[in-house]
Amino acid sequence: MSYNLDNTPEHLKGPLFQNALQAIDEAGTLMKIDPNILARLKSPRRCIVVSVPVRMDDQSVQVFTGYRVQYNTTLGPYKGGIRYHQKVDLSEVVGLAALMTFKNSVLGLPYGGAKGGVTVDPTKLSRTEKQNLTRRYTSEISQFIGPAKDIPAPDVGTDPQTMAWLMDTYSQEQGGFTQPGVVTGKPIEIGGSLGRTGATGLGVVYITERAFEVQGKTIKGSSLGIQGFGNVGSHAALYAFERGAKVVAVTDLDGGCFNGDGLNIPSLIEHFKQNKTLRGFKGAKDIQNNELITMPLDALLPCALEGVIDVKNAASVGAKMIVEGANGPVTIDATKLLHDRGVFIVPDIIANGGGVIVSYFEWVQDIMSFFWEEDDINGKLKSIITKAFNTTWDTAKEKKVDMRSAAMGVAVKRLEKAMLLRGLYPR
Repeated sequence: MSYNLDNTPEHLKGPLFQNALQAIDEAGTLMKIDPNILARLKSPRRCIVVSVPVRMDDQSVQVFTGYRVQYNTTLGPYKGGIRYHQKVDLSEVVGLAALMTFKNSVLGLPYGGAKGGVTVDPTKLSRTEKQNLTRRYTSEISQFIGPAKDIPAPDVGTDPQTMAWLMDTYSQEQGGFTQPGVVTGKPIEIGGSLGRTGATGLGVVYITERAFEVQGKTIKGSSLGIQGFGNVGSHAALYAFERGAKVVAVTDLDGGCFNGDGLNIPSLIEHFKQNKTLRGFKGAKDIQNNELITMPLDALLPCALEGVIDVKNAASVGAKMIVEGANGPVTIDATKLLHDRGVFIVPDIIANGGGVIVSYFEWVQDIMSFFWEEDDINGKLKSIITKAFNTTWDTAKEKKVDMRSAAMGVAVKRLEKAMLLRGLYPR
């Protein structure tokens, strides 16, 4: 499906958001959604663009551009990460904020959707420069965020330390009163949650296990390939390895490694830490990223960037199942081609929901000032993410559609119910 973009603002023309619009339309048809609700779901509620001047180490001042897109708040406060990357722009942030809206909805969380970012290469910043950037960006958006308004979290290029600076800046501007609930993904010592660091990767593995189960299979002994070895990919690889899966191939930006008998993931993690590359791992063959896509795997877990599988390479995908650890790694049109071939795809809005689920737990713990044990957190994570999968699986069977269509249908239907109950202000 294509749209006439002649009169569309530039920030709504991005491929990620256009992909989301197509999914919204198809979900609307599938679930017979009120057209007025669909119209409201196709536009972000608020797009914030700020100037972020930063004093650099050489005493010069550089001005960066920051964004915060608040897409929809029907189900609760806005929720979504903040990324620092040189390719961040408003259109990308809009698309990611839309995805967060539907992810939170299908997972059954009391959150709306948002996303933020700054156009900067964080690897070129010193610690002081990154702190200065974070504090000024936080100050610029502080009137729009808060524990009951909008709760940011880490994303690409940000981490728990970044969130600590954000929380401290916001707290200072609120009169010096500590506000741990303004952000999630913080260090444990200042209100972070146990289990948060590996939550997204663990959620991917929980979903992979469940997806195998509904097909009468098991993760133990299955051959997995993982694209991306950052926080999500490395944890997914480790948790899958611990459950007896054969992780035969892993790739990152500059390629990766393969061993048909399975890679020793704890050793590979150490190798990657020391060498900053997956290549050259003892007992494994070096491979390129495109080789991973074509491998005959039981499951492929793309945990890197969006759009890595599209209509151009969908026919060459060798895996029997794809579990989307990244946001939008398989386009909608590619999903349909793969579904027709019998490839089982678990969409991102369910598969990588572990991070936002445990962020929700962190937020609740901060509000209560009562913290849970990690086993309790992991158990609650499994319960919520599995329930979302099961609801989507039932819908997919009932409607005779692929899992992505079913997940979007579940998400949009929940939003429709809430929006109709709340009504439109003003009338």
